[in-house]
Amino acid sequence: MSLKEILLSLLVVALLAACASMGTPDGGPFDEDPPVFVSGVPSLNATGVTDGKVVINFNENIRLENAFEKVVISPPQIEQPQIKYSGKHITVQLYDSLLPNTTYSIDFNDAIVDNNEGNPLENFAYVFSTGDAVDTLAVSGTVLNAEDLEPIKGIMVGLHSSMSDTAFTKKPFDRVSRTDSRGRFSIKGLAPGKYRVYALADANGNYFYDQKSEAVAFMDTEVSPSAVRAMRADTIWRDSITVDTVRMVEYTRNLPDDIVLRAFKEPFYTQYLVKYPREEHSNFTLYFAAPNSELPRIEGLNFNATDAYVLEPNATMDTLRYWLKDTTIYYKDTLQVAVTYNILDSLQLPVPRTDTLYITSKRSREAVIKAEAERYEKAKKRFLKKVSKLPDYDENNPPEYIPPTKVLPISTTANSQMDFNKEVEFLFSEPLASCDASMIHLASVVDSTLTPIPFVFEQNSKNIRAYNLYAEWRPGEKYMLTIDSAAFKGLYGGVSERFEQEMTYRKLDDYAVLYLTIPHTGNDAVVQLVQGEKITATTRTDGDKCAFYFIKPGKYSLRLFMDRNGNGKWDTGSYEDKLQPEEVYYYPRMLDLRALFEYEQTDWDIKAPLNTQKPLEITKQKPEKERKKMNRNATRKFK
Repeated sequence: MSLKEILLSLLVVALLAACASMGTPDGGPFDEDPPVFVSGVPSLNATGVTDGKVVINFNENIRLENAFEKVVISPPQIEQPQIKYSGKHITVQLYDSLLPNTTYSIDFNDAIVDNNEGNPLENFAYVFSTGDAVDTLAVSGTVLNAEDLEPIKGIMVGLHSSMSDTAFTKKPFDRVSRTDSRGRFSIKGLAPGKYRVYALADANGNYFYDQKSEAVAFMDTEVSPSAVRAMRADTIWRDSITVDTVRMVEYTRNLPDDIVLRAFKEPFYTQYLVKYPREEHSNFTLYFAAPNSELPRIEGLNFNATDAYVLEPNATMDTLRYWLKDTTIYYKDTLQVAVTYNILDSLQLPVPRTDTLYITSKRSREAVIKAEAERYEKAKKRFLKKVSKLPDYDENNPPEYIPPTKVLPISTTANSQMDFNKEVEFLFSEPLASCDASMIHLASVVDSTLTPIPFVFEQNSKNIRAYNLYAEWRPGEKYMLTIDSAAFKGLYGGVSERFEQEMTYRKLDDYAVLYLTIPHTGNDAVVQLVQGEKITATTRTDGDKCAFYFIKPGKYSLRLFMDRNGNGKWDTGSYEDKLQPEEVYYYPRMLDLRALFEYEQTDWDIKAPLNTQKPLEITKQKPEKERKKMNRNATRKFK
């Protein structure tokens, strides 16, 4: 056989082998089409409907995802409707009597998906009317938490055609919607007219505001829905990441579509005494359910409470610790106390209430004395064992054992590296019986030379066990803080030990400086520098300007609130008084501040839409990913 014939034979064999090779079937193209609505009873947009049963048919098997959360029926139904799906059908049974001349909408959002691939049928709403026409107007917007501008997911938003202020507190909404993961809502099926808009975390499902524990929001003005023709961009995807075409299409735009509701909880509480533990004989604590406007009155029933204790209240006076001063009192196993404090009656007026308490220590007096005696005997044995090894030890005349002085525990912020804008703080484990400031020594350190400097040591006004040391600190300089032993003596005999700490205050080069110009704030804004969830610094605007100094390098966000009443804290609203919560704003970007730099920001526009202000990096309620047709067949490979 010639060479030509051999090559020809090999080519034929290769071709036959290629034709005979088996490939794996790919199963055909992906199903990327959402279910298609086919028909319904009553028909879509039907009028004159009298039956509350709705059957909706599709071209393929479907299922409902999170129907309870996503499906919203308007007008709201007092009796819970039944929503079922099977095969290609959805059945909705309304049990409330149908209202005359009313448009009903069953808004499924994206709850309807095909059974196999889960392709969603977006923004599908089934509408019909009991009257002669179907109302088609809509309003939409966003609900935010008033205090931190967090989008609120799943809160109810409703409308009233009644302009009465009591409609919100007495009658169910005319029409409702719920917010999605972005806090967005759309209320559909509206007739022309004027409406009032509300948001309500409806705890008891009655569609009106009757519990002050429910979060609410309201607009100060009414809205009038309308519709206009507009243009928008429509994107066609080639595959999951590639845009094929962007075209402009005409659509009906319903207005208003930019409503912003700021939800809040009213300052409502029921006052009562929650608990009254006595962890140690020396003190007991009263915990109240809400702040007290004035201190409760304490009457001792088995002891004289006059000048019997040192009171340690917190800022809101809802946690009160009583440190007993007399050992004859705190060695009692049970203290009988009458506590008189104010509660609110049915008219929300303060009235006195007296609780009789039996405050029992966790350990009895006998147990405490026994434990102290055991500790004494063990310490004495260790002492005698140690001294018995001394050359001059006399077994018949052993040295007397003198227990060591009880140590007063102290925690302090004094450290080797100190922030320039921080004072030295001390926190004692018990109230002080005495403090000798002459035993505190502060000196600057230059080339190992100590030079005493003046300082002020005083009790913190917010905590009776806390004290601050103030001095004229200089950046980059070293200081030596020395406190002699026994400088502080506690209420129960504890004595402080000697303390010594060298401190270096950071240089100015270690910090950043931030200057802010914030138009429309005047002198009323409280501005906060926030790192993570911690407020690291607070200041107030002065003629639209403010500044932060001594900022540690890092990433920060900025928040402000308009302090209308000048109390320095954010205040909530009141629907009864028609008082909106104090306005909160965020700088829309994170700031990466570096040491040795001065930053000046003049682009903070608090008039920008509230739902666009809070940076996504610090927004806890993240928007869910929008599901869209990904056109996977464009990237499908055939064998």
